[in-house]
Amino acid sequence: MSTSAESAIDQLLTCLSDGGLRVVDLTNQLSAATPTLRLPEPFANLIDFSLEPVSEFDDSGPLWRHNNIHTGEHIGTHLDAPRHWISNRDGADVSQLPVSRLIGPAHVLDISAQAAADPDFLLEIEHIQAWTAEHGPLRPGGWLLVHSGWDQYARDRDAFLNFSDGTSHTPGISAEAARWLAEETPIAGYGVETVGIDSGNGFALDPPMPAHHHLLGADKYGITSLQNLGSLPPTGALVVVCPLPIVGGTGSPARVLAVVAS
Repeated sequence: MSTSAESAIDQLLTCLSDGGLRVVDLTNQLSAATPTLRLPEPFANLIDFSLEPVSEFDDSGPLWRHNNIHTGEHIGTHLDAPRHWISNRDGADVSQLPVSRLIGPAHVLDISAQAAADPDFLLEIEHIQAWTAEHGPLRPGGWLLVHSGWDQYARDRDAFLNFSDGTSHTPGISAEAARWLAEETPIAGYGVETVGIDSGNGFALDPPMPAHHHLLGADKYGITSLQNLGSLPPTGALVVVCPLPIVGGTGSPARVLAVVAS
């Protein structure tokens, strides 16, 4: 390791210990009550998260407590790997994702006002270009994190999924913007506060679920159900995404952290 690299690490550790930097948890709590995606029939749904007690300071384990966990891959705050979608069906599984692409600069785009006025609001290319005109280009290996304000509903399944007339009404991204992000920008991933990286009515777009289709098809990653994006600046934060390295996995619950100046 070079002297300059060691110095940078020492400076980072010092700033963390003296409060010059703070760590923000961007992760929703994971429990049986965590709001999860609900697909209509005839499509199959993943199981919700649950704990199965194995021992609790009893004959099965007198000095310890431990549980089995039961969960789908795409539950709570979770990462979508490229092979999750048909557009990259033979792509990388979660265990194969380069760790260098799971940490990078955060670009935080605020659409909370638009989403409050219209829960079906879609992010367009012009919105991203307006953001870059003000804050600078999307950096290689960075993550575009969309603050919609939807994390306020993270403890309320009905409000979070917002179903009416047979459709979930949650904000997302247009097909054109998803393709543009996938093909024209150097980001590693795209993160949202909603239950999935597409809008609630994403199946009605062309192609269906365009964020999944274009971004995962281009070997970029998705992260969902994020929290506290409103506490991050538009630029200057570092995001760290930590999924479980599940061999063959198409996704994984993840702990997502941001490091930001105090």
